[in-house]
Amino acid sequence: MFDVVLAGPRQLVRGTRRLLTAAVEAAESVPRMASALDDIRTTLHQIERLAAYVAQELPELVYQLEQLRAEREGEEEDLSPASPRTG
Repeated sequence: MFDVVLAGPRQLVRGTRRLLTAAVEAAESVPRMASALDDIRTTLHQIERLAAYVAQELPELVYQLEQLRAEREGEEEDLSPASPRTG
C-alpha cells in the first residue's frame, strides 16, 4: 500500500529528471548545430563562387568547342571523295 502512495511522486521525479536530461542534451547540441550551419554556409559560399566561375568561363568554352567543330568539319571536307587531293 505504501508503494501505491509513493508511485505518483516517483513518476513525477522520473518525468522531471527526463525533462531536465533532455533540456541539457538540447543545450549541449546547440554549439554543434551552430558549427554545422556555419559549415553549410561556407559550403554554399564556395558553390556560389564555383557557379560564378563556371558562368564566366562557359561562353569561352562554347566558343572554343565551336572552333574545334568548324576545324573538324573542314578536315572532313578535305577528306571527302570530291576533294581535289583524292581525285
